[in-house]
Amino acid sequence: MSFSLSKWVCPPPETFNEPLGSGGRVEWFRCLPYVLIHLITVLAFFYPVTISCLVVALVSYSLRMFSITAFYHRYFSHRSFKTSRLVQFIGAFVACSSGQRGPLWWAAHHRRHHKHSDTEEDVHSPHTKSFFWSHTLWFMTDYAVPTFLKEIPDWLKFKELRFLNRFDWIPLVLLGFACYYAPEITWFAELTGLSNMQMLLWGFFVPTIVLYHATFAVNSITHMFGKRRFNTKDESRNNWIVAIFAFGEGWHNNHHFFPGSARQGFFKGEFDLTYYGLKFLSFFGLVRDLRPVPGWVKQKAIDSSS
Repeated sequence: MSFSLSKWVCPPPETFNEPLGSGGRVEWFRCLPYVLIHLITVLAFFYPVTISCLVVALVSYSLRMFSITAFYHRYFSHRSFKTSRLVQFIGAFVACSSGQRGPLWWAAHHRRHHKHSDTEEDVHSPHTKSFFWSHTLWFMTDYAVPTFLKEIPDWLKFKELRFLNRFDWIPLVLLGFACYYAPEITWFAELTGLSNMQMLLWGFFVPTIVLYHATFAVNSITHMFGKRRFNTKDESRNNWIVAIFAFGEGWHNNHHFFPGSARQGFFKGEFDLTYYGLKFLSFFGLVRDLRPVPGWVKQKAIDSSS
């Protein structure tokens, strides 16, 4: 019997199938880890909550949120800048530790969202479904299981990305172990004063939950609440609160009007932390060719507001 490494590393190509019924059925057993993470997070408040806990949570949240917004979204989904093969893998690996599945899965589903935004074929629209369905339930359906490879032909040549997409649990598990055992390092324990469980809860569980709901808020809240600077065919809106938690992703109406820009805060006062992070990385040559907001786009906004 012959053994094919390629079949193990890269699973057979998934194909898109229309969701069942009104948009798929919730697969509760498959999503038990997602539910358990929420339940375990409650334990964080049975331990002392210190400044170190909050700092660790903020660092864990920020690194992973930046990787989601910069790499999963602006890079893999929209190709709004360029980078090396090594940096794209590192960005994907860190984003993957957020528990929001692999880079190919994320990009494929997001591209489909842009194609069908707020129509019956958009399974996470709060206008065709309920708010709760849009915010989280769609993520637990049979529709949300496969990676629609036909949406991402530009990324299929990278075997390391396909491997990461297939085994998307590896970065998440590694982060959990790293957090739990970090206090075993003497200098870290002396610096933070955190126990193993405190570090696991505040370095892994708490920020992972906040990451889920900050990211999901872009699907739900920014398609219902906020201002519309541009006339788009969907119901996308700019929401400054979501923009803060999601590092600039809350300028969602801007993004839906012109998704190809590396910047989503198009105008002065539209805080876009992800873009500032990309600019910082560009100074060191880690990313390059950040696609700007064209002048005609800004003019459209001025015209539509007059």
